[in-house]
Amino acid sequence: MKLKEIYDLLDNLSPFALQEKWDNAGLLVGSLEDEIENIYISIDLDEELVLNAKENSLIITHHPLIFAGLKKVNYNTYSTKLLRELIKKNISLISMHTNIDKTHLNKYFTQNILGFKIINTEEFISYCEVNMSFNDLVKHISSKMELKTTKVVKCNDFIEKIAIVTGSGMSLIDEVKADCFLTGDIKYHDAMEAKARGLSLIDIRHYESERCFSPLVEGLLSEYLKKNKLKAIITASKNPFEFFIEGETVE
Repeated sequence: MKLKEIYDLLDNLSPFALQEKWDNAGLLVGSLEDEIENIYISIDLDEELVLNAKENSLIITHHPLIFAGLKKVNYNTYSTKLLRELIKKNISLISMHTNIDKTHLNKYFTQNILGFKIINTEEFISYCEVNMSFNDLVKHISSKMELKTTKVVKCNDFIEKIAIVTGSGMSLIDEVKADCFLTGDIKYHDAMEAKARGLSLIDIRHYESERCFSPLVEGLLSEYLKKNKLKAIITASKNPFEFFIEGETVE
Protein backbone atom coordinates (compact mmCIF):
# COMPACT_ATOMS: atom_id res chain seq x y z
CA MET A 1 0.00 0.00 0.00
CA LYS A 2 1.30 3.42 -0.98
CA LEU A 3 1.55 6.09 1.70
CA LYS A 4 -0.26 8.46 -0.67
CA GLU A 5 -3.49 6.46 -0.25
CA ILE A 6 -3.56 7.03 3.50
CA TYR A 7 -2.42 10.64 3.17
CA ASP A 8 -5.20 11.45 0.70
CA LEU A 9 -7.79 9.77 2.92
CA LEU A 10 -6.67 11.74 5.99
CA ASP A 11 -6.57 14.95 3.96
CA ASN A 12 -10.13 14.33 2.81
CA LEU A 13 -11.34 13.64 6.36
CA SER A 14 -9.55 16.63 7.88
CA PRO A 15 -7.86 18.87 5.28
CA PHE A 16 -4.29 19.78 6.17
CA ALA A 17 -4.95 23.17 4.57
CA LEU A 18 -7.06 24.03 7.63
CA GLN A 19 -4.06 24.02 9.95
CA GLU A 20 -2.93 27.28 11.55
CA LYS A 21 -0.10 29.23 9.88
CA TRP A 22 2.28 28.46 12.75
CA ASP A 23 1.50 24.73 12.66
CA ASN A 24 3.41 21.94 10.90
CA ALA A 25 0.86 19.19 10.26
CA GLY A 26 1.05 16.82 7.29
CA LEU A 27 3.72 14.44 6.03
CA LEU A 28 6.84 15.19 8.11
CA VAL A 29 8.98 12.13 7.36
CA GLY A 30 8.91 9.89 4.31
CA SER A 31 7.64 10.01 0.74
CA LEU A 32 4.15 9.65 -0.69
CA GLU A 33 5.53 6.80 -2.78
CA ASP A 34 6.66 4.78 0.26
CA GLU A 35 5.22 1.30 0.63
CA ILE A 36 3.51 0.97 4.03
CA GLU A 37 3.15 -2.37 5.81
CA ASN A 38 1.96 -1.26 9.28
CA ILE A 39 0.12 1.73 10.78
CA TYR A 40 0.56 3.09 14.32
CA ILE A 41 -1.55 5.85 15.90
CA SER A 42 -0.45 7.90 18.91
CA ILE A 43 -1.00 11.34 20.41
CA ASP A 44 2.79 11.83 20.51
CA LEU A 45 5.94 10.23 19.20
CA ASP A 46 8.28 8.91 21.86
CA GLU A 47 11.40 6.76 21.91
CA GLU A 48 9.61 3.62 23.05
CA LEU A 49 7.16 3.81 20.15
CA VAL A 50 9.88 4.34 17.54
CA LEU A 51 12.09 1.55 18.89
CA ASN A 52 9.20 -0.94 18.98
CA ALA A 53 7.64 0.01 15.63
CA LYS A 54 8.33 -2.30 12.71
CA GLU A 55 10.27 -1.16 9.67
CA ASN A 56 8.38 0.24 6.66
CA SER A 57 5.58 1.54 8.87
CA LEU A 58 3.53 4.71 9.08
CA ILE A 59 3.02 6.51 12.38
CA ILE A 60 0.15 9.00 12.67
CA THR A 61 0.47 11.43 15.58
CA HIS A 62 -1.44 14.43 16.83
CA HIS A 63 1.51 16.61 17.85
CA PRO A 64 4.13 17.25 15.14
CA LEU A 65 7.66 16.06 15.86
CA ILE A 66 9.04 19.13 14.05
CA PHE A 67 7.64 22.64 14.51
CA ALA A 68 10.40 25.06 13.58
CA GLY A 69 13.12 24.62 10.97
CA LEU A 70 16.08 22.49 12.02
CA LYS A 71 19.52 24.09 11.60
CA LYS A 72 21.47 21.08 12.76
CA VAL A 73 20.85 17.40 13.39
CA ASN A 74 23.09 16.28 16.26
CA TYR A 75 20.84 13.49 17.61
CA ASN A 76 20.78 15.02 21.08
CA THR A 77 17.35 16.69 21.07
CA TYR A 78 13.85 15.26 21.20
CA SER A 79 13.14 15.74 17.50
CA THR A 80 16.57 14.90 16.02
CA LYS A 81 17.04 11.82 18.19
CA LEU A 82 13.76 10.34 16.98
CA LEU A 83 14.27 11.48 13.39
CA ARG A 84 17.42 9.42 13.21
CA GLU A 85 15.56 6.26 14.25
CA LEU A 86 12.64 6.92 11.90
CA ILE A 87 14.96 7.25 8.92
CA LYS A 88 17.02 4.20 9.88
CA LYS A 89 13.88 2.05 10.03
CA ASN A 90 12.21 3.64 6.98
CA ILE A 91 9.25 4.79 9.09
CA SER A 92 7.04 7.56 7.75
CA LEU A 93 5.36 10.15 9.96
CA ILE A 94 2.13 12.08 9.43
CA SER A 95 0.86 14.57 12.02
CA MET A 96 -2.72 15.81 12.28
CA HIS A 97 -2.71 18.79 14.60
CA THR A 98 -4.74 22.00 14.38
CA ASN A 99 -6.58 20.71 11.33
CA ILE A 100 -8.15 17.82 13.24
CA ASP A 101 -8.64 20.02 16.31
CA LYS A 102 -11.01 22.11 14.19
CA THR A 103 -12.79 19.30 12.38
CA HIS A 104 -13.03 16.43 14.86
CA LEU A 105 -11.00 16.27 18.09
CA ASN A 106 -12.62 19.03 20.13
CA LYS A 107 -16.11 17.81 19.23
CA TYR A 108 -15.21 14.16 19.92
CA PHE A 109 -13.83 15.01 23.37
CA THR A 110 -16.83 17.16 24.26
CA GLN A 111 -19.44 14.62 23.19
CA ASN A 112 -17.80 11.21 23.63
CA ILE A 113 -15.68 11.85 26.74
CA LEU A 114 -17.55 14.54 28.67
CA GLY A 115 -21.01 13.56 27.38
CA PHE A 116 -22.17 17.10 26.61
CA LYS A 117 -24.31 18.19 23.67
CA ILE A 118 -22.69 20.85 21.51
CA ILE A 119 -24.95 23.80 20.68
CA ASN A 120 -22.47 25.49 18.33
CA THR A 121 -18.80 25.62 17.39
CA GLU A 122 -16.48 28.43 16.34
CA GLU A 123 -13.30 26.92 14.86
CA PHE A 124 -11.50 25.53 17.92
CA ILE A 125 -14.21 26.36 20.48
CA SER A 126 -17.17 24.11 21.25
CA TYR A 127 -20.07 25.54 23.29
CA CYS A 128 -22.50 23.62 25.49
CA GLU A 129 -25.36 24.55 27.81
CA VAL A 130 -24.91 22.71 31.11
CA ASN A 131 -27.04 24.57 33.70
CA MET A 132 -25.40 23.13 36.77
CA SER A 133 -23.51 24.32 39.82
CA PHE A 134 -19.81 24.96 39.36
CA ASN A 135 -18.93 22.33 41.96
CA ASP A 136 -21.10 19.69 40.24
CA LEU A 137 -19.54 20.58 36.90
CA VAL A 138 -16.05 20.06 38.30
CA LYS A 139 -17.10 16.71 39.77
CA HIS A 140 -18.65 15.63 36.47
CA ILE A 141 -15.56 16.51 34.43
CA SER A 142 -13.16 14.99 36.96
CA SER A 143 -15.18 11.76 36.92
CA LYS A 144 -15.47 11.54 33.13
CA MET A 145 -11.74 12.23 32.69
CA GLU A 146 -10.72 10.11 35.70
CA LEU A 147 -8.81 13.01 37.26
CA LYS A 148 -7.94 12.76 40.95
CA THR A 149 -6.87 16.41 41.10
CA THR A 150 -8.45 19.26 39.13
CA LYS A 151 -7.19 22.84 38.99
CA VAL A 152 -9.94 25.49 38.76
CA VAL A 153 -10.71 29.20 38.97
CA LYS A 154 -14.19 29.71 40.46
CA CYS A 155 -15.92 32.98 39.59
CA ASN A 156 -19.53 31.78 39.42
CA ASP A 157 -21.53 29.41 41.65
CA PHE A 158 -23.81 28.42 38.78
CA ILE A 159 -22.74 27.71 35.19
CA GLU A 160 -25.16 28.00 32.28
CA LYS A 161 -22.79 27.82 29.32
CA ILE A 162 -19.31 26.38 28.89
CA ALA A 163 -16.66 26.75 26.20
CA ILE A 164 -14.24 23.89 25.52
CA VAL A 165 -10.87 23.78 23.75
CA THR A 166 -8.75 20.65 24.06
CA GLY A 167 -4.99 20.98 24.48
CA SER A 168 -3.78 24.51 25.13
CA GLY A 169 -6.44 27.16 24.47
CA MET A 170 -5.87 30.15 26.76
CA SER A 171 -4.71 32.25 23.80
CA LEU A 172 -8.38 32.20 22.72
CA ILE A 173 -9.73 33.80 25.91
CA ASP A 174 -10.78 36.96 24.06
CA GLU A 175 -13.08 34.86 21.86
CA VAL A 176 -14.77 32.93 24.65
CA LYS A 177 -18.46 33.76 25.21
CA ALA A 178 -19.40 31.58 28.18
CA ASP A 179 -19.53 31.43 31.99
CA CYS A 180 -16.78 28.83 32.22
CA PHE A 181 -13.85 27.90 29.97
CA LEU A 182 -12.43 24.37 29.87
CA THR A 183 -8.94 24.00 28.45
CA GLY A 184 -5.43 22.86 29.36
CA ASP A 185 -2.05 24.41 30.17
CA ILE A 186 -3.61 27.18 32.29
CA LYS A 187 -0.88 29.36 33.80
CA TYR A 188 -0.90 31.64 36.85
CA HIS A 189 -1.36 34.87 34.90
CA ASP A 190 -4.06 33.21 32.79
CA ALA A 191 -5.95 32.55 36.00
CA MET A 192 -5.53 36.15 37.16
CA GLU A 193 -6.82 37.43 33.81
CA ALA A 194 -9.83 35.12 33.85
CA LYS A 195 -10.70 36.09 37.43
CA ALA A 196 -10.62 39.77 36.48
CA ARG A 197 -13.08 39.00 33.66
CA GLY A 198 -15.37 36.92 35.85
CA LEU A 199 -14.68 33.84 33.73
CA SER A 200 -14.47 30.55 35.60
CA LEU A 201 -11.80 28.08 34.45
CA ILE A 202 -11.40 24.31 34.67
CA ASP A 203 -8.02 22.94 33.66
CA ILE A 204 -8.66 19.75 31.68
CA ARG A 205 -4.91 19.41 31.06
CA HIS A 206 -3.17 19.08 27.71
CA TYR A 207 -2.37 15.38 27.44
CA GLU A 208 -5.53 14.21 29.18
CA SER A 209 -7.87 16.22 26.96
CA GLU A 210 -6.22 15.03 23.75
CA ARG A 211 -5.40 11.39 24.48
CA CYS A 212 -8.66 10.43 22.72
CA PHE A 213 -6.92 11.31 19.43
CA SER A 214 -5.93 7.67 18.82
CA PRO A 215 -9.38 6.05 19.11
CA LEU A 216 -10.82 8.96 17.13
CA VAL A 217 -8.46 8.44 14.18
CA GLU A 218 -8.82 4.66 14.34
CA GLY A 219 -12.58 5.11 14.06
CA LEU A 220 -12.24 7.47 11.11
CA LEU A 221 -10.02 4.94 9.30
CA SER A 222 -11.92 1.80 10.32
CA GLU A 223 -13.79 1.18 7.06
CA TYR A 224 -10.69 1.78 4.95
CA LEU A 225 -8.61 -0.51 7.14
CA LYS A 226 -11.18 -3.31 6.96
CA LYS A 227 -11.41 -2.97 3.19
CA ASN A 228 -7.64 -3.28 2.85
CA LYS A 229 -7.29 -5.96 5.54
CA LEU A 230 -5.16 -3.70 7.73
CA LYS A 231 -5.16 -3.04 11.46
CA ALA A 232 -4.05 0.15 13.12
CA ILE A 233 -1.97 -0.31 16.26
CA ILE A 234 -2.94 2.20 18.95
CA THR A 235 -0.02 3.09 21.17
CA ALA A 236 -0.41 4.95 24.44
CA SER A 237 2.44 7.45 24.57
CA LYS A 238 3.00 8.36 28.20
CA ASN A 239 2.26 11.70 29.78
CA PRO A 240 5.69 13.24 30.56
CA PHE A 241 4.24 14.67 33.80
CA GLU A 242 3.59 12.80 37.03
CA PHE A 243 1.40 14.09 39.86
CA PHE A 244 2.09 13.65 43.57
CA ILE A 245 -0.08 14.09 46.67
CA GLU A 246 1.81 13.81 49.97
CA GLY A 247 4.57 11.84 48.28
CA GLU A 248 2.29 9.40 46.46
CA THR A 249 1.88 9.33 42.68
CA VAL A 250 -1.65 9.96 41.40
CA GLU A 251 -3.13 10.23 37.94
